Parts: sequence; C-alpha cells; structure tokens
Amino acid sequence: MDSFARLKIWGFALLLILQLGDGFYLPGSYPHKYGVGDSLSVKVNSITSIETEMPFSYYSLPFCRPTEGVKDSAENLGEILMGDRIENSPYKFKMFTNETEIFLCQTKPLSADDFKLMKERIDEMYQVNLILDNLPAIRYTKKESFMVRWTGYPVGIKVQDAYYLFNHLKFTVLVHKYEEANMARVMGTGDAAEMIPTGGTPGSETPGYMVVGFEVVPCNFVHNAKSLKDVQMYGKYKSPIKCDPTTVALPIKENEPIVFTYEVTFQESDIKWPSRWDAYLKMEGSKVHWFSIMNSMMVITFLAGIVLVIFLRTVRRDLTRYEELDKEAQAQMNEELSGWKLVVGDVFRAPTNSALLCVMVGNGVQILGMAVVTVLFAALGFMSPASRGTLLTGMLVFFMILGIAAGYAAVRLWRTMGCGDGKGWASVSWKVACFFPGIAFVILTTLNFLLWGSHSTGAIPFSLFVVLILLWFCISVPLTLIGGYFGARAPHIEYPVRTNQIPREIPAQKYPSWLLVLGAGTLPFGTLFIELFFIMSSIWMGRVYYVFGFLLIVFILLVVVCAEVSLVLTYMHLCVEDWKWWWKSFFASGSVAIYIFLYSINYLIFDLKSLSGPVSATLYLGYSLLMVLAIMLATGTVGFLSSFWFVHYLFSSVKLD
Repeated sequence: MDSFARLKIWGFALLLILQLGDGFYLPGSYPHKYGVGDSLSVKVNSITSIETEMPFSYYSLPFCRPTEGVKDSAENLGEILMGDRIENSPYKFKMFTNETEIFLCQTKPLSADDFKLMKERIDEMYQVNLILDNLPAIRYTKKESFMVRWTGYPVGIKVQDAYYLFNHLKFTVLVHKYEEANMARVMGTGDAAEMIPTGGTPGSETPGYMVVGFEVVPCNFVHNAKSLKDVQMYGKYKSPIKCDPTTVALPIKENEPIVFTYEVTFQESDIKWPSRWDAYLKMEGSKVHWFSIMNSMMVITFLAGIVLVIFLRTVRRDLTRYEELDKEAQAQMNEELSGWKLVVGDVFRAPTNSALLCVMVGNGVQILGMAVVTVLFAALGFMSPASRGTLLTGMLVFFMILGIAAGYAAVRLWRTMGCGDGKGWASVSWKVACFFPGIAFVILTTLNFLLWGSHSTGAIPFSLFVVLILLWFCISVPLTLIGGYFGARAPHIEYPVRTNQIPREIPAQKYPSWLLVLGAGTLPFGTLFIELFFIMSSIWMGRVYYVFGFLLIVFILLVVVCAEVSLVLTYMHLCVEDWKWWWKSFFASGSVAIYIFLYSINYLIFDLKSLSGPVSATLYLGYSLLMVLAIMLATGTVGFLSSFWFVHYLFSSVKLD
C-alpha cells in the first residue's frame, strides 16, 4: 500500500505540473497590458559592430536626446559585463495610434570631431539597437528570394565617397489583444515586472493590447529648412516624408546640422505573447544547425561505442587470463609478459607537481559543475535570451557557490596522494581559490585597459571591479576554504596496492607518449566543433543562441567521450610499462583545448575577416584564451577522474600477494 500511495502522489504531482504548464511561461518578461493611447517608451542599448567587437554608448554619437535627460535603466551584473548600456530614448509612441512625419530634433552643426567620429562608425558598420517592451527592434531585408532578419539598424551607409546617416525611422509595432484567461498565471523577468496585469473586467469595452513585435525601417531623406520653422519636438513635420530604404539623398557634412524624424504604425497580429521571441530565435540556417548537431552526435556516439566495446573486451580478457592461473603460473607469467601487471608497485606513485594537479582538478570540478548547472537551467528555460545578462550572472553565482566542491575535491585528492597526510590542506584550498580566478582576473584586467582606452561601454566600470573583487574574496574564497576543510576531514581513498621504495625504470618508447596524448584531443573536438561554430557566431556575429537543449546533449556526449579517450590512453601507457599516467590522463582529454584555440584562430581569419584593428583582435584572442583555459580544466578533470577510477578498479581486481 505504501508504494501504491507514493505512486498516486507522484501521479497527482505530475498532473498538477502539467495543468500549471498550460498557464506558465518561464522565459522572457511579464506581459504588459496597454490601453489604447497609453504611452510607450523606446529604450536604446549600446551600438555594436562585428567589425570591432567594441560596444559604445548610443549617445556617444550626435543623436537626439530625451527632454527629461538621459537615464540609465536598471541592469544586472551580466548585462554590464556584456557591455549593455540600456538608456531611455526620445522616441515615444501611443498605443494603437498611428503617427507620421513626427519631428524629433535638429542637432547642432557637426563639429570636425563629430563628423570624423560619425564617418568612423559608418565605416565600421555600427548598428543601433532599440528596445520596446523588452523586444529588440528587428529589421527585414530581401536577399535574392527570401527575407533576412537583423536586429537593430545601421547608423548609416557609405556610397562612393559620401556618407549618409539614416535620419528617418519607420516603426511598425505588432500588437495582440490582451486575453485575460490566458494570462492568469505567468512567470518571468524583465523591464515591466512591476506592471503584471491584475484582474480586469471580462467584456470591458476598452480593449487592452500587448506588444508582440517591433520592426524598424531606416531611411535617409532631404529635410526642408522651411518646414522646420516653429516646429517643436514631437510636432508635425510640415512636408511629407517618403521612406525609401533603397535610396539615399542627403550626405552628412561638416558644420551642417542633422534633422531626425520618425513615424509609427500599429498592426494587430495573430502572434501570441509567449511566441513573440520566435522571430528572433528562428533565424536562417536553423535546419542546417539541427542536422549538423544530429549528424555529429550519431558519428561520435558510434565511434565512442566502438572504443568502449574494444576497451572492455581487452581489459576483461587480461583480467580473466590473469586470475584463472594459480600463484606459480602467475609468477611465471609476470616474468614472461610485460604490461600493466609489471607496474603494480609504481602505478600509484605520486606525480611530480602533485599540488598543481590537485589545484587544477579542483578548479576543473568547479568549472564543470558550473557548466552543467548553467546549461541545465538554460535548457529548462530559466535563462532565456529575453532576459539579457541572466546567463552570465547565473554562471558567476554558480561558480562562486561551487567553490565548496572545488576545495573538497582538491584537498581530498591531495590527502589521497599523501596517503592520508592532511598537512597543507589550507594552502591547497587557497591555491584553488586563486588559480583560475586569478588568471581570469589578469586577462580581463588587461583587456579592460584596452576597452577603457577606447571609451567602450564594454569596459568594466571601476566600481564593478571592486564588487567583483569583494565577491571573489568575501564569498568564493571562504566557500573554497570550507570545502577544503570538509575534504581534510573526509577519509582519503585507500590504494589497493603498495608502492615500491625505488621507482621502476620506464622502457624506451618507440614514439613520444606526449604526441599520442596531444593527438587524443581530436575525438572530443569532433563532438563539439559544429556546435562551437554556432556558439562563436552568437558571441562574435551578434546572433542569438537558443538551442540549449541540444547543447546539453552535446555537453553530456563530450563528457562521455573525454572519459573514454582518457581511459584508453591510460591503459595503453600502462601496457607499455609507463606508470606516469597522472598528468597524461589529464591532458589526454584536456588537449581538446588546443584544437579549440586553433579553431578560434581559424574563425578569426576566415569568418571574422572584417575584424579591424589590433585592439579588436587582441580582445578576441584574450577572451578565446580564457575560454580555452576553462575548457582545458573541465575536460582534463573529466579525463583524470575517470582514469583514476579505472586504475583503482583495475588493480583492485587483481589478486596479489
């Protein structure tokens, strides 16, 4: 009866979750109900370019400013680290009220510096990023027979030797009628969190609307000086404006002002509010993306299966033959045969630089745990692209919390190598807390000086630097020390065999063992190189990455392949009487980082050919180096721990005197 009662409880809970799922929507922001005529405010983000990878403030260019002054919107830690600077803008709409020829402002005559800066931003293909109700502005262009989607619009365009600024914007806001019944239960995060709709009278005569789309068409037009007389901001421009995105007419010139205008059209759409991000996520090439990932998974799964079958059969045959013999025959077999049975007295001899290995394994456990939890949460929809900065913020939080696991793993491995000696656990814990974060701090500080010198919004403010240091030393370091304390109190792992006093001489090898170790990284690289292309494109090409479910599958597959590759390489080294397997098992799977870095250089040369300037290239290589180091520690830890388990199991299974 107890089991039947538990089954009923689980069934009831499942039905409850499914029922709640009808009204729940995790990713994105709260729906905001607007009445006809309600004010809508457009926000601006940093202007960005794939040519330089350095974001700048929208108001660094001579654009119109809001009458109430420039105000920063609330930002989380991840947004600031990503270079987002969300501010208010002078563009204002009224719900379901179409307006045309709206005069915004006339700037002061362009100074020589502003004129030069404007030309540089146009040459570097900078994009203006607008946001309405947490939706980025999207632009459609026709390429051959299909439409291409872009987020934002270019600052301007160069035609021959003249520079043209897009000074007129044609906005289209897609709205969907607010449906009270479908919005009863909604969760999320976003700018309009404080305005979640509560109640409402069914059948009310004044309908409410939700924003489900935000499109923009940039144009260049010639303004009429006579039409500017006595026209105030948001007043009616006295001449008709024809927005034709295919033609340009008025180049910018030094010592001449720029006139900005806009128009807005509201259209009722069938798009539901939970589906409003589909236009941003379903970009072109998605079929190739899914097919490539599936193909990669099938190929790597097949290869990993073959490796696993061969490996298990070989080890099982050796163990069976060895254990079926009596002691006299085993002694004779040891004299006649070479292989892993002859290194029984040296296989658990502590490696050189054992403290460094323990520290790297501890940091690897921390990074691996952070990656697993982050990808899992993102795959479940808790870190949607609609919530800017949430992913990076979550990674930092999970990394700090998992300092406990890092300290525990490093100190316990340290005690195991020292045969239970717990002296020095505090020193090992401190090194774990400072090794990878210290390297990351040095790289980011160096890159930040470059961004500071360029006046980019990608530069981390000094106040945030102080906050990050406080988080490091006030949260991450103490948690790592706590983990190390528990690791020092936990029982160390007992070796199944004794270690000889004098180390056994390793026979001369036909080929350098490290060459095989470095080459082993090609198989793990094969599991992720296709997915790596899409991740790199989302980071450096301004695309939205959203297939976290597939990323989770590829990540699990990568862990399995890293473990198998390291096991096979460790077994091969033991078979040739090479008992120095510790570091080699780490780098057998960790060497995938070398190929990822080479791929990053290849991506820089062939896919980011337009990347201009040494500062941009240095930023790219610096961030790539940090990413590669984290991947090396995570994959190397997987390989080492799997090899350690294998060696311990292998020699525990052999009957010895």
